[in-house]
Amino acid sequence: MSEARTSSGRRSLKRPPGQTARTFLKRPRAYAWAAGSVLLLALPFYLDRFWLQAGLFAMAAAIGAIGINLLTGATGQLSMGHAFFLAVGAYGYCVFAGEGDGLTGLGLPTWLAAVLAVLLAGVAGGLFSPIAGRLRGAYLGIATLALIFIGQHVLFNAGDLTGGSNGRAVPPLSVFGLTFDDREAVVAAVPFGSAEKLWYAGLVLLLGCGLFARGVLRGRPGRALNAIRDHRVAAGVLGVPVARYRAGVFVLSSMYAGLAGVLLALVFQRTVPDYFGMTLSLEYLAMIVIGGLGSVAGAVAGAVLVSLLPQLLTRYSEALPLVSAPGTGGIAPGEASRYLYGAAVVAVVLFLPGGLISVAARRPRSTPGEEA
Repeated sequence: MSEARTSSGRRSLKRPPGQTARTFLKRPRAYAWAAGSVLLLALPFYLDRFWLQAGLFAMAAAIGAIGINLLTGATGQLSMGHAFFLAVGAYGYCVFAGEGDGLTGLGLPTWLAAVLAVLLAGVAGGLFSPIAGRLRGAYLGIATLALIFIGQHVLFNAGDLTGGSNGRAVPPLSVFGLTFDDREAVVAAVPFGSAEKLWYAGLVLLLGCGLFARGVLRGRPGRALNAIRDHRVAAGVLGVPVARYRAGVFVLSSMYAGLAGVLLALVFQRTVPDYFGMTLSLEYLAMIVIGGLGSVAGAVAGAVLVSLLPQLLTRYSEALPLVSAPGTGGIAPGEASRYLYGAAVVAVVLFLPGGLISVAARRPRSTPGEEA
């Protein structure tokens, strides 16, 4: 490693050519990321539809969890209305892309409908943001809880717009001539249906959302949000516009939820109002507590655990003790999963306050010789 002098006269260390790449390859984390990326890209060629849909549900949940983690984890603002904004995104996509008369279906291109649905969720968050900018803690939680009740009333009773209790069919997404439907396209002798196609779209969306949120948290906005969370009065004294940042992150969180709702609708291929209730909002809070508050990776880890657990219990209910199909005398898989991640929340709060991601962070520091 040689020394170089900058234009300002300061000395800086300059690595020999190729040393940066060798250092990168020596790190176990680099191998893990590379292996994980290859594995995720290859999974559609080996997994059946059940596992691909389970993975897509986890991706959608991870996007929504990143959004609420920006609000609750980074800013300290409790929101119980996250499911409302998922519903806005899901039903907004159906209205914008669906066929119908008037507002029941605008028949727009599906890619445009998806963008507009995310923006609509942001607008809904913007309408509520003046309240979010002035309330905090339990008061904001109660206020956002009202959104769930309003949303459920509209979804069940505005039948012409939402389909009522039967819900609405979801038009398949089409981007640049590629339609994400069940018409199979053969890739490397493997038939690709809607789940296989959506898998790669979900990966791209999750990666983009994760990188953007990470940039926000590591930049000036993230420092301001953390200051508001930890020392609200001191942050205001130092010139941080507290109400503006709170309102802004609420809108951003709503847009993340709207995107998660669009992806969920595309995977489900039908929207039903029962899904977007208070239970879903509680599940998102469980995701970020279990994974780790204020961490993008923690939000993803918690989302994977909470979203996959009920599906795994359903898949293997016959082989598990005390778990069986509803109406057969045992504990239903969905109910059992709530018991389990409810217990996980309590365990994390008591014994692992930093969430699951804090376990990965507890790694031994490398010595100077290992870094060279």
